[in-house]
Amino acid sequence: MLEKVAELQSEVDNFKASKIEEIEQFRIAFLGKKGHLNDLFSAFKTIAPDQKKEFGKAINILKKSASDKVTLLKASLEDTLTQKNVYGDLTKPAEPILIGANHPITIVKNKIIDVFNRIGFSISEGPEIEDDWHNFTALNLPEHHPARDMQDTFFIATNPNILLRTHTSSVQVRHMETNTPPIRTISPGRVFRNEDISARSHCIFHQVEGLYIDTDVSFADLKQTLLYFTKEMFGKSKIRLRPSYFPFTEPSAEVDIYWGLETETDYKITKGTGWLEIMGCGMVDPNVLKNANIDSEKYTGYAFGMGIERIAMLLYQIPDIRMFYENDIRFLNQFKAVL
Repeated sequence: MLEKVAELQSEVDNFKASKIEEIEQFRIAFLGKKGHLNDLFSAFKTIAPDQKKEFGKAINILKKSASDKVTLLKASLEDTLTQKNVYGDLTKPAEPILIGANHPITIVKNKIIDVFNRIGFSISEGPEIEDDWHNFTALNLPEHHPARDMQDTFFIATNPNILLRTHTSSVQVRHMETNTPPIRTISPGRVFRNEDISARSHCIFHQVEGLYIDTDVSFADLKQTLLYFTKEMFGKSKIRLRPSYFPFTEPSAEVDIYWGLETETDYKITKGTGWLEIMGCGMVDPNVLKNANIDSEKYTGYAFGMGIERIAMLLYQIPDIRMFYENDIRFLNQFKAVL
C-alpha cells in the first residue's frame, strides 16, 4: 500500500492545469467522497499494526499535498484571469488609434507663417495680459480714442492700465523696444475685444500682424510684400489698397483682393463686386518709432495685420465664426486631410 501512496504522491507533484475544470476534476479524484484518499483511509484498518504509523503519516502528507496543489493552482489561474480582465487579451490586434486633426485656425496660421518665413520674417510673441502703454499709448492712440472705451476692451478687475490685449500690435512694440533695425517680424496670437458674438464677430479671435523697419522702406515695398502674400495664400494676383485710418500707421490702407465672380458663392461673399477685404496696412507712424526709441529720421517701416478666422472662413467657405469655438467633432474632422 505504501507503493500505491507513493504513486499517488508522484501524480500530485506532477499535476498541472490550465483550466478551472481540470483542477476540479483533480480535487474530486483525490479529495472527493469516492476519491483516492477516501479509499486509502478505508484500507487503513487492513494494514499490519507495525506499518500503521508509517502508512498513516504517508496518507496525511498525500492529503495535504493534494489540498495545497488545488489551492495553489486555483490562485494561479485566478491571477491570470484577473490580468486578462485588466489588460485584455494581449495576443489580439491593437485597437485602431484615432488620428486627430489640426484646428482650421492652426492650419491657416501655419500657412501664413510659412509664407512670410520664406521672405525673411521671424516670429515674435508677447503676453495676452497687457498694459496700457504697449497696447494703446505707444501705438499713438490718444487717451480718449474710441478703442479705449470699455465696450471694446476687457480690463483686468478695476485697473484701467491692465487689460487683455486687443491686437498683437503690442507685441510689435515690445519687439521694437528690445531689437534694433533692421526688423522684419510677424506676430501671430490670440486677442480679445468686448464685442457681441455673432456669425461674423467674436470676443476672442486670432491675428497675424507684420512689421518691417529699415532705411528707405517705402509704400511700394509694402505693396509688393502684400501682393506676394495674396498670390501664395489665395492664388490671387490682383489687389487694391483703399485709403483708411489707423492711429499707428500713416498713410494707412485697407487691402482688398479680387476674388472673382465665377460662382454663386462668389457673388454672395463679395456682395456682387468680386472684391474682398482681407487686412489693414500702412507705413509706421513716426511717433510709434519714437515711442520705441527708434530714430524716425533714419528709419521708416510698414505694418500690416489680418484676422486668421477671416482668412480661414474665406479659404474653407465657413459661414459662421462661432463654429471655430464650438469644438464640434464633425466640423473638426473635415480638416483631417488638410496639412
